[in-house]
Amino acid sequence: MVDTDPGSLTASETPGGEEAPHIVPDKTRSKTLRWVIEVVVIVAAAFILALLVQAFIVKPFAIPSPSMENTLLEGDRVLVNRLVYHFHPPHRGDIIVFHPPGRPGSDPFIKRVVAIAGDTIAVHDGQLYLNGVAQDEPYVKEYPIDGDYPETKIADGYVWAMGDNRNNSGDSRVFGPVPLDAIMGEAFAIYWPLNHIGGL
Repeated sequence: MVDTDPGSLTASETPGGEEAPHIVPDKTRSKTLRWVIEVVVIVAAAFILALLVQAFIVKPFAIPSPSMENTLLEGDRVLVNRLVYHFHPPHRGDIIVFHPPGRPGSDPFIKRVVAIAGDTIAVHDGQLYLNGVAQDEPYVKEYPIDGDYPETKIADGYVWAMGDNRNNSGDSRVFGPVPLDAIMGEAFAIYWPLNHIGGL
């Protein structure tokens, strides 16, 4: 007599005597999904980190005009230190990136600090005068400097910024002194193009 009790069948047999397919967990699909999630998390973290670095530490900046020639050429790329002025105010000679006063919505400018709070500034006889003394500025593109500017004293909380290409620069002679809180940071290095890499 044939025993037809299903309980006597082996796990790999069907009642008809055929082998049943083994059920194997889809580990490959699970690993792929985990890998995709890890990649998305890594990319998102890198993006957020890059935004934080640019917002608070170092920001790249493209030179938009010839106003800083020959120190910086139009199209150069520079790195801007966004932390430095949390520790000390700008110094004369610093190259700063800032939002120009009285021009809401304008792209940032890049110029050189030529006077700080307490200084007097003037332009006449083709030269810049700081505290009554004619300045020898080897970085200025050309002399004489066109036009005159009356003697002006820089108030606390401000700096006076001018382009190195003095005869082709819209700077503090146009929009006045720059408030410290409008300064984004100090440009400290050129990183592009390769033939112009160097510190500032």
